[in-house]
Amino acid sequence: MIMRYKTKGFVLKKEDYLDDSRIFSVFTKDFGKVDLLGRAIRKINSKLRGGIGLFSLSDIEFIQGRLKKTLTDAVFLENFKNISRRSHSSIVACKISEVADSFIKGQEQDEKILDLLLDVFLKLDKSFEESKSNLIYQYFFWNFVSILGYNPELINCINCQKKLNPYELYFSSSEGGVICKNCYALKREGIKIKSDSLKVLRLILRRDWDILSKIKISETLKNSLVNLTENYYLYLCSVLKSNFKNV
Repeated sequence: MIMRYKTKGFVLKKEDYLDDSRIFSVFTKDFGKVDLLGRAIRKINSKLRGGIGLFSLSDIEFIQGRLKKTLTDAVFLENFKNISRRSHSSIVACKISEVADSFIKGQEQDEKILDLLLDVFLKLDKSFEESKSNLIYQYFFWNFVSILGYNPELINCINCQKKLNPYELYFSSSEGGVICKNCYALKREGIKIKSDSLKVLRLILRRDWDILSKIKISETLKNSLVNLTENYYLYLCSVLKSNFKNV
């Protein structure tokens, strides 16, 4: 007996397969991340092509085959059309998708991740400013890794637990948060950050978009946030890669 499954899911990636098919990497509400085969979906008369696409939320139905899960029905719920019309929005959408797809392993259900994806793509769909689109990526990344269990300590020094001096701040990826100058002097591991960067990070992790969207991000602050995010991203990639090898 063939089992049919219904859920809703957000499409992170798509890849052409054979002559006329396509494989979708979908983060679903009920089954976590799954790869779905859309047979003959690239044909003009395919009934599936009008209901699923990259960076879209769809009601989907699939069956479990011996080797692959096959998509049997799809209906658009949100397709975020404005994102593809702006190059800077498309670039950020691809970055978000790449991070989510690479960090999510296996079929682990987590509605918080799905809610965050919909939240940031709705924001990205409405954002016409390049600076806001870049901030949306920061907003996604830090909240995403926090859901995964890598929530950084931003209130006290993560090493000695003392109150932070706003003029002597360092972020240690390996420690998982901000450290004071004394702990930095002992370990010499971390990058110096400004108090403004820390304030923005705290707002991001409180998901206070109303205030965040009104902040004027200087070029210096933007570069600081980009550097900090990239540093933590690369560290977490190495951790996940190491964990995967040890499984």
